[in-house]
Amino acid sequence: MAELQVLLAQLGFNPGRIDGIFGPQSDTALREFQSNRALETSGALTRETLQELTRVRATNAGRSLVTDARDLAGFNPQANGSVLLCGEGFLANALAASLISSPSVHVLLNHSHEKSADFANAHDVALVLSFQALDQVEGIHLHYWASYLAHSRRGELLASSLASQLAQLPDGPRVEVTGMALPILRETKMTTVHVEHGNVAEQVLHQVITALEGLVTQVIHRSE
Repeated sequence: MAELQVLLAQLGFNPGRIDGIFGPQSDTALREFQSNRALETSGALTRETLQELTRVRATNAGRSLVTDARDLAGFNPQANGSVLLCGEGFLANALAASLISSPSVHVLLNHSHEKSADFANAHDVALVLSFQALDQVEGIHLHYWASYLAHSRRGELLASSLASQLAQLPDGPRVEVTGMALPILRETKMTTVHVEHGNVAEQVLHQVITALEGLVTQVIHRSE
């Protein structure tokens, strides 16, 4: 079951935490895949669904990702140091409000993953921070690009570093780091961290924003 969850995540269908348990999020992800491939949306791993999963996986297995190439070469040397904030939710809104005056920060909230990725790639930003508010998430989940064949080492390092900072906050939120292949991670050419969060206590919200501001400032200054 864990292999199915990883495969769905690799193809851009979010099954939630990769834990081998076929829960509601995994069911939704499988149904979304079935609907996307014009299959019966039963939520069951039928023979037709398995065949289509195998076929789509084989079609994408040899795809060369710009993210992987740039990771091998180090942080994108052509980046102008700008950062894109995209997605939705109160954390995205609060961070955008605190950084909106910076000329090196682009804000693109409440738009599709595809539009956000297109904007980031067109402007060759150094970092994308994507946000999504989900009621079922406890604390904060940080995702970086990962598939069966490769993963973004820069994304993993960045997400892990941010998680370490958040974990040290007094009464801070629960933090998890997971490699996935969500659309915003799969389609961007640069280092991207996708932040899923539930309700963050008001008393630690300012500390979380400060940690994120510090990350953005480091990226901007590193590329100047």
